[in-house]
Amino acid sequence: MLFNSFEFFVFLPVFFLLYWWVFDFLIKEAKHQLLFQNLLVVAASYLFYGWWDWRFLVLIAFTSLCSFLSGIAIDKSSTKQLKTFWMVLNVVVNLSILGVYKYYDFFVSSLASAFNINAETHLLHLVLPVGISFYTFQALSYSIDVYRKKLEPTRDIVSFFAFLSFFPQLVAGPIERATNLLPQFLKKRSFNYTKAVDGLRQILWGMFKKVVVADNCAFFVDTIYGNVEGYNASTLAIAAVLFSFQIYCDFSGYSDIAIGLGKLFGIDLMRNFNVPYFSRDIAEFWRRWHISLTTWFRDYVYIPLGGSRPTNKQGVALCGFSKKAVVVRNTFIIFLLSGFWHGANWTFVLWGAFHALLFLPLILLEKNRKYTDVVAEGRLLPSFTDFLKIFSTFILATLGWIIFRADSIDIAINYFTRLFDYTLWGVPTLTNKVIIFTFLSLMIIIEWFHRGCNHGFTLERVNNKFLRYIIYFAISFLIVINMGPEQNFIYFQF
Repeated sequence: MLFNSFEFFVFLPVFFLLYWWVFDFLIKEAKHQLLFQNLLVVAASYLFYGWWDWRFLVLIAFTSLCSFLSGIAIDKSSTKQLKTFWMVLNVVVNLSILGVYKYYDFFVSSLASAFNINAETHLLHLVLPVGISFYTFQALSYSIDVYRKKLEPTRDIVSFFAFLSFFPQLVAGPIERATNLLPQFLKKRSFNYTKAVDGLRQILWGMFKKVVVADNCAFFVDTIYGNVEGYNASTLAIAAVLFSFQIYCDFSGYSDIAIGLGKLFGIDLMRNFNVPYFSRDIAEFWRRWHISLTTWFRDYVYIPLGGSRPTNKQGVALCGFSKKAVVVRNTFIIFLLSGFWHGANWTFVLWGAFHALLFLPLILLEKNRKYTDVVAEGRLLPSFTDFLKIFSTFILATLGWIIFRADSIDIAINYFTRLFDYTLWGVPTLTNKVIIFTFLSLMIIIEWFHRGCNHGFTLERVNNKFLRYIIYFAISFLIVINMGPEQNFIYFQF
C-alpha cells in the first residue's frame, strides 16, 4: 500500500479512529487497552504490507519471531559464549534471508560472467520483498543491543511484533533502534493534539516533496536516462541535477510522511534527513543524509572495527601511520557496505567507493567534524564562502548520483563521457522546465528558512493563523493538481 494511494487515504482514518477511541471506549482497563492497541498496530501493519504481496508476510513474521526469541535466549544464557552464539545465530539467519533474496542472483551472475559460464539455470529470479533491508537491519539492532546490555529483552511478543512491523516506517525507514522505538510500544500512548498537528504538517510537506517535486522530476529524469545518446551535455547536466532533487524529495518525503504518521499515533521516530543539500562538505552531507542508515553502520560496524580511534590487540591506542591506515580501511568498509546495502549492482559499490574517496581527505586531515552547526545560523543568507562550499558539495553529490542512477557501470561511463563535451554550454532541451524549477525553488526556499527546525514545514515564524491556513491550502492544492498515477517510492527497491 502506497502513502500516495486511494487505499491509504481510506485505511488511515479508519485505523486512526480505532487506534485512539474505539478501544478506549470499549475497554476500560489500561493494560488491556495497550494490548489491543498494539494488536491493532500489528494487524494494520500486516494489512498495509500484505496489500503489496501477502506471501511475504511470512518473511517478516519469521524475522520478528527469530529476533524476539533470540533476545530471550541471550538473556537466559549463563555464559558469554552462549550469549554470543544466540546473537550471531540471529544475525546469520536474518542476513542469510536478505542475502538469498537480494544478492544470490547477483553473485551467481557475476561469477558466471567472470568465468564465461551460462548462469541461467542457477538463477532463482526471486522477487525482492519490499523493505526487507530496512526491517532486517532493525531486527539485527535489537539482538545486538540486547547482547551489549543496552536493552532489556522483552517478553511481550505483541509489542515486539508492533515494533518491527510499525507500518509508517516498515518499508523505507527510518531504520529504528530498538532502544528508541520498542519502549514506546511497551507503554500506553495518549493522544497529543499539538504533536498530531505537527505530524499532519510534516505529512503534508512529505507529500509535497514526493508528489509535486520528485514525481515531476522523475518524468524528465526517466526520459533523458532512457535515451542518453539523444540529448546534449547541458540536458544531461540538468537531468543529473533533477535526479539529485528527485531522490532527495522522494526519500526524505517518505521519511517525513512516516515520521508525521508516527506523531499522529503518539510514536516518535528518529529524523532521517536534515537538509543535506545545505552541507558545506561531504562529511556534513553524510551526517544529514539517510541518518538512520549511516548511524546504524557507524554503531554496529565502524566503531566495532575501531572507528577513528583504533587500538591494537592489547588495547593500546594506535597513532601515526598505523592509525591513519586503520581509519582509512574502516571508512572504505563503511562506504562500500553502504553502497552494497542499496542493491545488487556494481554501480552501488562504485558509488560507495566514490564517496569514500571524497571523504578520505577530510579523514586524513581530521576535518570530518568541522561542520556540525546550522549553516548561516542567525542570518538570512549564507556567506559567499558558505555558498561556494554548499554548491561544490552539491555538485560532488550530484556526480555520485549519476553512478547511483545508472543501470550499469558502462552506462555511467557513457553518461560522464557525453556530459563533459562542448555541448555542455548549449541550450538544454526540456519542456515545462519553468514549472519544475518553480516547484524546486519553492521547496528549497521553504527548507532554507526551516534549516534549523525539526523538519522543513514547522511554520515556526508564521504566527498568523489565517496565513497558516492559506499556506496549508496552497500546498494541498499543488499536491492535488499534481497527483497522477500512483508512483512508487524509489527506496522501495532497496
